[in-house]
Amino acid sequence: MSERPTSPERDTPSDWVDRLLADDAHEYAQNYIDDAGFSAKVMQQLPAPATLPVWRKPAATLLWAAVGLGLAFTLPGAALDVAREAFKLFAAKPFSLSEVFVVIAIAGAGMWVTAIVAWRRV
Repeated sequence: MSERPTSPERDTPSDWVDRLLADDAHEYAQNYIDDAGFSAKVMQQLPAPATLPVWRKPAATLLWAAVGLGLAFTLPGAALDVAREAFKLFAAKPFSLSEVFVVIAIAGAGMWVTAIVAWRRV
């Protein structure tokens, strides 16, 4: 395998990435250990992956469609009720700036904790 000569003045910004990838592939090819087909034999003896039932995808689609329709019909009324009650709550009691910051900080902490729990690897 012949290597292509490169000159630093002709390199475009993507050439250095190509060079790194080629070097890595060359290093991998040199470090390959022949196992005489052992890996292929082991892979052939593994059981077939479990398949899901055919009805699962259409059933999930129908359930999500039902949830979407239910939300579409109930959400406008519920959102209006929540907005009215929130307006009554906020109009009835004057809030200080420190109380607003505490509520925002608690909500932010809750969102970060939720994100960390959702993103962590199981």
